[in-house]
Amino acid sequence: MSELKGQITAAMKDAMRAKDKPRLGTIRLILADLKRIEVDERIELDDERIITIMDKMLKQRRDSISQFEAADRQELADIEKAEVIVIQSFMPASLSNEEIEQLLDAAIANTGASSMKDMGAVMGQLRPQLQGRADMAEVSKLIKARLS
Repeated sequence: MSELKGQITAAMKDAMRAKDKPRLGTIRLILADLKRIEVDERIELDDERIITIMDKMLKQRRDSISQFEAADRQELADIEKAEVIVIQSFMPASLSNEEIEQLLDAAIANTGASSMKDMGAVMGQLRPQLQGRADMAEVSKLIKARLS
């Protein structure tokens, strides 16, 4: 079992003991998603893949929050916000804007990117370094601003 999955399982047990139903429900959603992928692909997930999966879950929650708020369904948006907090608690620490800028500068220099045609190469180099540690949509906007 990966270290991160072990942490999530331990947190589930802690939430059960504390009778923290909202946190327990979110942790069970995470573990169910991880188990589904392990069964479907017949693999054991490593920490990097788990972070990718949880990053996708965060993106889905953020999209739901914006849709619920647009539809004036604040109670549902609040539930999603609580899930985001729980999921983020298992993610690696976020990078600062300065750290992201430094990695972006290095990736552009390494790939020799000079135009929007080179964006895929820059994103390909940055994705493994930033996955789960930065909002990739924001990183994409930064790259577009630099290359255009």
